[in-house]
Amino acid sequence: MAESETPAAAATKDETIKSSGLPFFLGGYVVRAIMILPVVATMLAALALMIWGFLDTWHFVTGLLVPGDHAVVRDEALLHAIEVVDLFLLATVVQVVSLGLYQLYFKQDLALPKWLKINDLDDLKSKLVGVSITVMAVFFLGKAITWRNGVDILYLGGAVALVIVALTYFLSKIDHHE
Repeated sequence: MAESETPAAAATKDETIKSSGLPFFLGGYVVRAIMILPVVATMLAALALMIWGFLDTWHFVTGLLVPGDHAVVRDEALLHAIEVVDLFLLATVVQVVSLGLYQLYFKQDLALPKWLKINDLDDLKSKLVGVSITVMAVFFLGKAITWRNGVDILYLGGAVALVIVALTYFLSKIDHHE
Protein backbone atom coordinates (compact mmCIF):
# COMPACT_ATOMS: atom_id res chain seq x y z
CA MET A 1 0.00 0.00 0.00
CA ALA A 2 1.32 3.46 -0.92
CA GLU A 3 2.05 5.92 1.89
CA SER A 4 -0.70 8.34 0.85
CA GLU A 5 -3.18 5.56 0.08
CA THR A 6 -5.92 4.93 2.61
CA PRO A 7 -6.77 1.34 3.56
CA ALA A 8 -10.11 1.72 1.78
CA ALA A 9 -8.42 2.91 -1.41
CA ALA A 10 -5.96 0.01 -1.25
CA ALA A 11 -8.83 -2.44 -0.77
CA THR A 12 -10.68 -0.91 -3.72
CA LYS A 13 -7.57 -1.20 -5.87
CA ASP A 14 -7.13 -4.85 -4.81
CA GLU A 15 -10.82 -5.56 -5.58
CA THR A 16 -10.45 -3.92 -9.00
CA ILE A 17 -7.45 -6.10 -9.74
CA LYS A 18 -9.24 -9.24 -8.52
CA SER A 19 -12.42 -8.42 -10.44
CA SER A 20 -10.58 -7.68 -13.66
CA GLY A 21 -10.97 -11.29 -14.72
CA LEU A 22 -7.25 -11.66 -15.24
CA PRO A 23 -5.13 -14.21 -13.41
CA PHE A 24 -3.49 -12.75 -10.31
CA PHE A 25 -0.07 -12.27 -11.91
CA LEU A 26 -1.61 -10.40 -14.86
CA GLY A 27 -3.94 -8.39 -12.65
CA GLY A 28 -1.42 -5.63 -12.13
CA TYR A 29 1.36 -6.70 -9.84
CA VAL A 30 3.62 -8.37 -12.40
CA VAL A 31 2.84 -5.70 -14.99
CA ARG A 32 3.79 -3.00 -12.51
CA ALA A 33 6.94 -4.88 -11.52
CA ILE A 34 7.96 -5.09 -15.17
CA MET A 35 7.13 -1.43 -15.85
CA ILE A 36 9.63 -0.30 -13.23
CA LEU A 37 12.35 -1.27 -15.73
CA PRO A 38 11.50 1.36 -18.38
CA VAL A 39 10.83 3.92 -15.64
CA VAL A 40 14.31 3.43 -14.17
CA ALA A 41 15.98 3.08 -17.59
CA THR A 42 14.49 6.29 -18.95
CA MET A 43 15.33 8.19 -15.76
CA LEU A 44 18.94 6.96 -15.98
CA ALA A 45 19.06 7.98 -19.65
CA ALA A 46 17.75 11.45 -18.74
CA LEU A 47 20.33 11.75 -15.98
CA ALA A 48 23.12 10.66 -18.34
CA LEU A 49 22.02 13.24 -20.93
CA MET A 50 21.93 15.95 -18.26
CA ILE A 51 25.43 15.07 -17.06
CA TRP A 52 26.67 15.02 -20.65
CA GLY A 53 25.00 18.41 -21.22
CA PHE A 54 26.60 19.81 -18.07
CA LEU A 55 30.06 18.60 -19.09
CA ASP A 56 29.56 19.87 -22.64
CA THR A 57 28.47 23.24 -21.24
CA TRP A 58 31.53 23.33 -18.99
CA HIS A 59 33.87 22.68 -21.93
CA PHE A 60 32.00 25.25 -24.02
CA VAL A 61 32.24 27.97 -21.36
CA THR A 62 35.89 27.28 -20.61
CA GLY A 63 36.61 27.32 -24.36
CA LEU A 64 34.97 30.73 -24.64
CA LEU A 65 36.61 32.24 -21.59
CA VAL A 66 40.03 30.62 -21.91
CA PRO A 67 40.71 30.21 -25.61
CA GLY A 68 43.50 27.81 -26.43
CA ASP A 69 44.91 26.95 -29.84
CA HIS A 70 41.58 27.51 -31.56
CA ALA A 71 39.67 30.73 -30.98
CA VAL A 72 35.90 30.18 -31.10
CA VAL A 73 34.14 32.19 -33.80
CA ARG A 74 30.64 33.60 -33.42
CA ASP A 75 28.82 30.99 -35.53
CA GLU A 76 30.56 28.12 -33.73
CA ALA A 77 29.59 29.61 -30.38
CA LEU A 78 25.96 30.06 -31.44
CA LEU A 79 25.76 26.54 -32.81
CA HIS A 80 27.35 25.03 -29.72
CA ALA A 81 25.01 26.97 -27.42
CA ILE A 82 22.01 25.72 -29.41
CA GLU A 83 23.35 22.15 -29.34
CA VAL A 84 23.67 22.36 -25.54
CA VAL A 85 20.07 23.57 -25.28
CA ASP A 86 19.00 20.77 -27.64
CA LEU A 87 20.75 18.21 -25.45
CA PHE A 88 18.96 19.45 -22.33
CA LEU A 89 15.64 19.46 -24.19
CA LEU A 90 16.23 15.86 -25.20
CA ALA A 91 17.00 15.02 -21.57
CA THR A 92 13.72 16.70 -20.64
CA VAL A 93 11.80 14.59 -23.17
CA VAL A 94 13.26 11.40 -21.72
CA GLN A 95 12.55 12.56 -18.16
CA VAL A 96 8.95 13.43 -19.05
CA VAL A 97 8.50 9.92 -20.43
CA SER A 98 9.97 8.42 -17.27
CA LEU A 99 7.79 10.49 -14.96
CA GLY A 100 4.76 9.84 -17.15
CA LEU A 101 5.23 6.07 -17.08
CA TYR A 102 5.71 6.24 -13.32
CA GLN A 103 2.48 8.20 -12.90
CA LEU A 104 0.55 5.84 -15.19
CA TYR A 105 1.64 2.66 -13.46
CA PHE A 106 2.45 3.60 -9.89
CA LYS A 107 1.38 6.92 -8.42
CA GLN A 108 -0.93 9.54 -9.89
CA ASP A 109 -0.64 12.10 -7.08
CA LEU A 110 3.02 13.10 -7.37
CA ALA A 111 3.81 16.66 -6.34
CA LEU A 112 4.63 17.92 -9.83
CA PRO A 113 3.82 21.13 -11.68
CA LYS A 114 0.48 21.10 -13.51
CA TRP A 115 2.15 20.94 -16.94
CA LEU A 116 3.85 17.68 -15.95
CA LYS A 117 0.77 15.85 -14.62
CA ILE A 118 0.00 12.70 -16.59
CA ASN A 119 -3.45 11.17 -16.11
CA ASP A 120 -3.55 8.80 -19.06
CA LEU A 121 -1.59 7.63 -22.07
CA ASP A 122 -2.97 10.48 -24.20
CA ASP A 123 -1.47 13.00 -21.75
CA LEU A 124 1.90 11.29 -22.04
CA LYS A 125 1.70 11.25 -25.84
CA SER A 126 0.79 14.95 -25.84
CA LYS A 127 3.74 15.86 -23.62
CA LEU A 128 6.13 13.77 -25.67
CA VAL A 129 4.96 15.19 -28.99
CA GLY A 130 4.96 18.76 -27.67
CA VAL A 131 8.52 18.58 -26.41
CA SER A 132 9.62 16.71 -29.54
CA ILE A 133 8.33 19.56 -31.70
CA THR A 134 10.43 21.96 -29.64
CA VAL A 135 13.52 19.75 -30.01
CA MET A 136 13.06 19.62 -33.79
CA ALA A 137 12.65 23.38 -34.00
CA VAL A 138 15.82 23.95 -31.95
CA PHE A 139 17.69 21.42 -34.11
CA PHE A 140 16.63 23.24 -37.27
CA LEU A 141 17.55 26.61 -35.77
CA GLY A 142 21.05 25.31 -35.04
CA LYS A 143 21.45 24.09 -38.63
CA ALA A 144 20.00 27.29 -40.12
CA ILE A 145 22.39 29.57 -38.20
CA THR A 146 25.49 27.92 -39.61
CA TRP A 147 24.20 26.83 -43.04
CA ARG A 148 26.53 27.78 -45.87
CA ASN A 149 25.42 25.49 -48.73
CA GLY A 150 22.83 27.57 -50.59
CA VAL A 151 19.13 26.79 -50.68
CA ASP A 152 19.45 23.15 -49.61
CA ILE A 153 18.41 24.25 -46.14
CA LEU A 154 14.89 24.51 -47.58
CA TYR A 155 14.72 20.72 -47.87
CA LEU A 156 15.61 20.28 -44.23
CA GLY A 157 13.25 23.07 -43.21
CA GLY A 158 10.46 21.60 -45.30
CA ALA A 159 10.96 18.15 -43.80
CA VAL A 160 10.98 19.53 -40.26
CA ALA A 161 7.89 21.63 -41.05
CA LEU A 162 6.01 18.61 -42.44
CA VAL A 163 6.80 16.53 -39.37
CA ILE A 164 5.71 19.38 -37.08
CA VAL A 165 2.46 19.80 -39.03
CA ALA A 166 1.80 16.04 -38.84
CA LEU A 167 2.52 15.98 -35.10
CA THR A 168 0.33 19.04 -34.53
CA TYR A 169 -2.50 17.31 -36.39
CA PHE A 170 -1.92 14.21 -34.25
CA LEU A 171 -2.13 16.35 -31.12
CA SER A 172 -5.41 17.87 -32.29
CA LYS A 173 -6.94 14.40 -32.55
CA ILE A 174 -5.99 13.24 -29.06
CA ASP A 175 -8.95 13.13 -26.70
CA HIS A 176 -8.01 15.34 -23.73
CA HIS A 177 -11.19 14.69 -21.70
CA GLU A 178 -11.71 18.40 -21.07
